[in-house]
Amino acid sequence: MLKQCALGAALAISLLSPGQAQGVPPEIQSIFDKPLYHGATWGLRVVQRNGQVPIDLRPTHHFYIGSVRKVFTVGQLLGQVGADKTYDTPVYRTGSVDSGVLHGNLVLVASGDLTMGGRTLPDGKVAYTGFDHNEANSLGNAILTAPDPLAGYKSLARQVRDAGVTSVEGDVLVDDRLFEPFDFRGEFQVVPIFVNDDAVDLTIEPAAPGAQASLAVRPLSAALQVTNRLTTGASGSSLAVDFDEAPKKSPVSVSGTVPADLEPPLTHKLPLVRMIRIVEPSNYARTVFIQALQEEGITVTAPAVAENDTDKLPASYSPASRVALLKGNPYGEYAKFILKVSYNIGADTSLVLYGLTQGVRTKPDALRVEETNLATRYGIPGEWYHFIDGSGGGDTWATPVAVTTMLQALRKSPIFPTFHEALPALGVDGSLGFVTDFQKDPSLRGATGQVRAKPGTLATADDAGQLTVGGQAFAGYIHTRQGHDLVYEVVVNNVPVEGIEGLMQIFQDQGTVSAILWRDY
Repeated sequence: MLKQCALGAALAISLLSPGQAQGVPPEIQSIFDKPLYHGATWGLRVVQRNGQVPIDLRPTHHFYIGSVRKVFTVGQLLGQVGADKTYDTPVYRTGSVDSGVLHGNLVLVASGDLTMGGRTLPDGKVAYTGFDHNEANSLGNAILTAPDPLAGYKSLARQVRDAGVTSVEGDVLVDDRLFEPFDFRGEFQVVPIFVNDDAVDLTIEPAAPGAQASLAVRPLSAALQVTNRLTTGASGSSLAVDFDEAPKKSPVSVSGTVPADLEPPLTHKLPLVRMIRIVEPSNYARTVFIQALQEEGITVTAPAVAENDTDKLPASYSPASRVALLKGNPYGEYAKFILKVSYNIGADTSLVLYGLTQGVRTKPDALRVEETNLATRYGIPGEWYHFIDGSGGGDTWATPVAVTTMLQALRKSPIFPTFHEALPALGVDGSLGFVTDFQKDPSLRGATGQVRAKPGTLATADDAGQLTVGGQAFAGYIHTRQGHDLVYEVVVNNVPVEGIEGLMQIFQDQGTVSAILWRDY
């Protein structure tokens, strides 16, 4: 969630008359009329497989949709490259090998592989949790995945060793020239190389009052060292964890107080997780790779912690000089990762990867060619939406007609089974796994798993700390109790709330709306 000026005053108020809102069932309208939503603006569009629209509340309103934007980004790249497309990462040598000594440089050529093997499960699928570490700081906690975040780098290092290289006399480099770096929400410049989603995880647990709290760091690397200055406070004391979330230098000091009886938010059990952003991904990946090489017994004369010197990169590579290759996961698995947990960096990168398929290398150019594609291939003109990135940041908006038109088009696409499976399932997994209030009504429990939808959130805080949900939406598909297939979007804008709990309540209410549609249509 973004911390920026409150958007409430800037939100347009729909001028539709009550007659134009016909079709909203009273049970759903009663949710829209809750005191929580006084002054808010709701939209609801439901489209049946035959094209009929039984509910159409504010179809052309400019709603802030947050991460629902990812439906467009991921859907287009899937449609362009297919679910089985992999982004494979090779390593080349730029000199000869004599008795195990490489007289030259070792170059890892970044491909845009989002996980570099760091989320791969034994069955080859990509691991994710209901509360992703990328949002640990904004949501207050996370659940970490099980795989080794450095697995891909370690695999490449083993392959270099098996290729007969025992010593590197030159440098170790990362070729990050696949696309032009782009800004990610003012935090850092994204390049096509990733380590642990460009994040360092902090796992925190209290000890006895007055003692140092426990702090574990993942992954460990000389590129970013962390100093533990956390203390354990008395039971009932306040939690206060302070550190630079996007540090330019190492080490990073983590200080503050952790109450002895800490019950972390969201999970309500230990540990507590926080995240430090890696702001120089190529430098960090270079260090990680050198350390992996050294762990395999390969001597590297270049310093492990140094700038990634792209001036040393060659213009091209000979296939015969390849010494290692990391096979990426299929993009269909990455689509699931991005959509299930709403992985913002992955969505922004997917936009740029789509641009590469159209011959452009920058984010602005990718947005330009996307606009053409949405109009010509999907029938969605530019005046129906406003996109500034691939993930739904800032003042991203779209009309319900735009969103449901995209969803309808994807349902007719060959990649639809993969796309549908990648969406969070209501009450089951991803960012909809915790949405279960609807199950309190026996008539709605059957909606569990029958709704697949992408949630999207734009939440902002003013200087006084007042949180406003500028936009919250669900958009996706419902297989109803009667066996019908619906496309829908439910969205609300401009809801002042009391902290994360208020935001979670909107999720629950939109889940209930979704379940009512499952039951009644």
